[in-house]
Amino acid sequence: MTCIVGLVDDGKVFIGGDSAGVAGLSLMIRADEKVFTKGEFLFGFTSSFRMGQLLRFKLEIPYHKPGMDNYEYMVSEFVEAVRKCLKAGGYAQVVNSEEFGGKFLVGYRGELFVIEGDYQVGRPECGYHAVGCGDDIANGSLFTSGRNFEMSPSERVREALKAAEQFSAGVRGPFRVVNTT
Repeated sequence: MTCIVGLVDDGKVFIGGDSAGVAGLSLMIRADEKVFTKGEFLFGFTSSFRMGQLLRFKLEIPYHKPGMDNYEYMVSEFVEAVRKCLKAGGYAQVVNSEEFGGKFLVGYRGELFVIEGDYQVGRPECGYHAVGCGDDIANGSLFTSGRNFEMSPSERVREALKAAEQFSAGVRGPFRVVNTT
């Protein structure tokens, strides 16, 4: 239960997230953020705080070879490092001989990537995407805010998170937004 929002604007990536930790009908507002930076990367995770902790503190970011485009790097080098990290940290699961991790957003070198539970790497054509239980609400907010309003990218991300909080029981502030510089 969460909402993570990613947005690309003028070559910069913005990722925002809520603070809800939900288990059944129990809610804890967490001080440990779901959104963080690590070197050149922005992360925003859903699925599990344990997964987020491993990404933040244990993931060894692989070298990006010159000449390799960002997408190829994310698919071939980055995701393999994530798989290794999650497996070593006891988080990755194997079900019917298929390995699964969790879902998160990554901002890297002006692009937004969606890492799915089966480790596929997606790139949203529209320049934004949300994950978690408030994803549809946040995506709708991002769609409309990009059409007729003069809002900064950070304001658009915060408004999407506020909309998700308003209409989803699993999303709660405070909200945190990070961006590339």
